[in-house]
Amino acid sequence: MAARTGRPEHLAPPEVFYSEDEARKYTQNSRMIEIQTQMSERAVELLHLPEDQPCFLLDVGCGSGLSGDYLSEEGHHWVGVDISPAMLDVALEREVEGDLILGDVGAGIPFRPGMFDGCISISALQWLCNADKKNHSPPKRLYKFFSSLYASLVRGARAVFQLYPENSEQLELITAQAMKAGFTGGMVVDYPNSSKAKKFFLCLFAGVCGKLPMGLGAEQGEETTSQVQFTNARLRYKNLKGKPVKRSREWILEKKERRRRQGRTVRIDTKYTGRKRKPRF
Repeated sequence: MAARTGRPEHLAPPEVFYSEDEARKYTQNSRMIEIQTQMSERAVELLHLPEDQPCFLLDVGCGSGLSGDYLSEEGHHWVGVDISPAMLDVALEREVEGDLILGDVGAGIPFRPGMFDGCISISALQWLCNADKKNHSPPKRLYKFFSSLYASLVRGARAVFQLYPENSEQLELITAQAMKAGFTGGMVVDYPNSSKAKKFFLCLFAGVCGKLPMGLGAEQGEETTSQVQFTNARLRYKNLKGKPVKRSREWILEKKERRRRQGRTVRIDTKYTGRKRKPRF
């Protein structure tokens, strides 16, 4: 359990974790500003927006407006949504150029259909995978968010989410709900072979089936490590859940052990347990 405490979303709900002190500390940290700017730049690159044309963008989990600053520098107009009042207060003090809305995106986003040319989100999406209240269901909240986002985007637009997935189950949960809401797309992984530089970007297409770009730092032929594509068919991360493959030796041993704990009579384990037998003719 100790390993879990390093993730902010395990410490408190976002509106509590990002208190006034935390919001100011976060915004004044030069290293954090640099990271946010770099990830915002990459997210906008993955949006594949028209060149030399200002767009109207949505920033989900905009915080104090660090990612919005980059959008403004690029000449785009934007609306930011965040659940933390303290973060938005800092954004107002900084006089960011975007419009700010206090809201819980897990309850859906309140915008008219086809309003935005694109959407970015930096380090926010994984928060929706937590159940911070008794009535919170992460799958339902993710679906509510993605379905309302899909409606608010121009057909053919993209949404790009930089996130810190905790495990493969969380990735599957997120992508399954995005597909259910109508999106196609997939995961773009920058620097897939680096433990420190690796970054995950969920790149979604609204109303079209686009081609995923290659992740940065990936060699030709490494698409399997730098991209995870999905369509309207359910995505399955085979063998990534830490569970043994069905009918393998490990799977059989686990099943036998469960039956022993239930008090049932089970044959003893031998070197032949789980071994595939040759067919008899």
